[in-house]
Amino acid sequence: MGHFPAHPAALTASWLAEVTGQPVAGFRWEPIGTGQVADSVRIWLDHGEDHETTLAAKFSATDATSRGTAAMFGLYTKEVHFYREAASSLNVRTPKAYFAAVSEDGSDCCLLFEDMGPARQGDQVAGCSLEDSRAAIRQAAAIHGPSWQRRDLLDAPWLAPRAAFADALIPLYAHAQAVFRERYADSLEPEMMAVCEGFAELAPRWFKRDISHEAIVHGDFRLDNMLFAIRGGAEPIAILDWQTVAASDPLMDVGYFLGCGIGEELRVAHEIDLLALYQAEMAKYGVFFQESDFRKRYRVGALHGVATAVFSAAHVERTERGDANFLSMARGACALALAEDSLGALAEDD
Repeated sequence: MGHFPAHPAALTASWLAEVTGQPVAGFRWEPIGTGQVADSVRIWLDHGEDHETTLAAKFSATDATSRGTAAMFGLYTKEVHFYREAASSLNVRTPKAYFAAVSEDGSDCCLLFEDMGPARQGDQVAGCSLEDSRAAIRQAAAIHGPSWQRRDLLDAPWLAPRAAFADALIPLYAHAQAVFRERYADSLEPEMMAVCEGFAELAPRWFKRDISHEAIVHGDFRLDNMLFAIRGGAEPIAILDWQTVAASDPLMDVGYFLGCGIGEELRVAHEIDLLALYQAEMAKYGVFFQESDFRKRYRVGALHGVATAVFSAAHVERTERGDANFLSMARGACALALAEDSLGALAEDD
C-alpha cells in the first residue's frame, strides 16, 4: 500500500500534511491507551498562527513478540480492512479513520483516527457501571444487527479463516495453557484454573466446531477496547481495536463481554436484563432468536473469554498491567463458564 510510517518516530510533518490535507508546521506525540498488540499515540498538529488540532494514531507494536503475533494471526490486516471496507456499513460508533494501511506481510500498520477525547477509557481490571454495560450491549447489537446475514460483508476474503488454521491453533493452544498454568497457578483460584485446564482438553472441539457465520463480531469485546463519554460526554461510547474482527456467531461477543468484561458481581445482578436488552436491540434489525438456541450459544460463547485470556497471555509482551488484565479476564470468563456449565455445553456441541 505504498510507504507509510510504522512507528510514531517515523512520522514527518510533510507526510501528516499530505494525509490530512492541511498545512503542518510541526507536531508532537505521546503514548495513550494500554494495548499490548499495537502502539497507540495522540498527535498534536501545529498548523501555524496558534492553530493546533489533534489526531489519534495506531502503529504496529514495538515489541517483537506482540508484532509477530499480530502478523501470524492477521490482526493488523483485519483492522485496516475493517475500517476501509466494513465500518461504514455498521451502526457501531467507531473513530473516523483518515488513513489505514498495512504491509503486505501483515507485520506493519498505520492508522490515523479522529481524536475522541476527552473521554473515559474503559478499564478491564476496575470494571464498569450498569450504565456502561448497557451502552456496550447496545453497541454489540449495532455491530451484529446491520451485518446479520450480509454475505457481501461476511464473505470478504480478509474475514475468511485461513486454510488449516484450526489445525495450527490446537498445538499452539496447548503450549499457551502450559505457559498460563506456570505463570498464574499461584494467582488464579484452583476452580478457575480447572476450567482453563478443562477447556484446553476440549480445545480441538472448540477450534474445529461448526460456527454459523451470521454476523460480524468484534472478537475482543471488553472494556479496555471501549471509550465512554467521548468528546467530553457528547456521545456515550465508542468501540476501538478491531484487530480480532471476524464473521462468526454474535453470541461470542455477548458471552465474552458479560463474562470477562464487566465483573461477576454486576453480571450476577443484571445478566438477565442485559441479555434481554441485547435481544430487544437485535429485534430492531429484524433478528429474533429461539430462546433455547440463544441460551446454548451464549453458554458456549462464554468460553471465548477463557480462550482469549489464556492465548493472549502467552503470545504478547508480558507486563504488570497485562498480568492483571489476563487474570481479570480469566476470573470473569471462568466464573460465567462455571455458572453456565459452558464446558458441558461445548462437549455436547455438534
